[in-house]
Amino acid sequence: MRVIDVRHLGRERVTGCWEVDGVLVDPGPSVSEQTVLDALGGRVPEAVLLTHVHLDHAGATGSLVRRWGEVPVYVHERGAPHLVDPARLLASAERIYPNLDERWGRPEPVPAACMRTVADGDVVRGFRVAYTPGHASHHVAYLHEASGTALVGDVAGVRIAPSEYTLMPTPPPDIDVEAWMDSLATIEAWRPERLALTHFGAHEDVGRVLATAREELQRWAREARAARDGEAFLARFEADLDLHVHGDELRETYRQASPPPLEYLGLERYWRTHGGRRTPAAAGA
Repeated sequence: MRVIDVRHLGRERVTGCWEVDGVLVDPGPSVSEQTVLDALGGRVPEAVLLTHVHLDHAGATGSLVRRWGEVPVYVHERGAPHLVDPARLLASAERIYPNLDERWGRPEPVPAACMRTVADGDVVRGFRVAYTPGHASHHVAYLHEASGTALVGDVAGVRIAPSEYTLMPTPPPDIDVEAWMDSLATIEAWRPERLALTHFGAHEDVGRVLATAREELQRWAREARAARDGEAFLARFEADLDLHVHGDELRETYRQASPPPLEYLGLERYWRTHGGRRTPAAAGA
């Protein structure tokens, strides 16, 4: 098992593609495709597993699979249509990323013949599957049972060594804080030996990572609900980042992994959509 640093936009430790027993998990954005190809050295993976279809995790999938031939691609059924026809995914991304082409590139469609859907409780290619919504409504996580490693996409947040600060990525459109808390409990129930994060790397202090993820998600949900506006939220968010993450380069790596302006947009939409039917306690607020 290894993490391939895709060196997003030339920066290290922003996004990682995991290679496990001939399987790729989250190959990253299409702008970083060549880095993945170089790391594989001409080898063709047996399969591609996706935690979700956001462009930083899955954007390169279509172009890679078309290059390799009919390599199967596994994803939750809610995400599959957006891989076969990425038009709606692109339209959504363009609303929040005006520089989409430069930042992520444009994903190519995944051939329908390559698509395989997964659901909670499935076992595929030696990985146990759990449905873990919250960051995205179609998010799944994978437990590689042979190594005890949970490959969790964005469920456990962004944590980039040497910092131990956890940033919970909350971009629109479908943040669900209550579901996310349940998903963290699902990962904890696996009792994994380590967590493999897309942003970034492996972490063996599993209990601490998950506990911090819960705390940060609840804290910033409260902040978003109480904020006068996005500017007020962003000022507090940036001040907190400056306090807990030391060094300009490392702070920029965190910001690139999850842009702070999007944190408020996703949480504001969550409260606007769900606030009327969920009590503050239900979302930790």
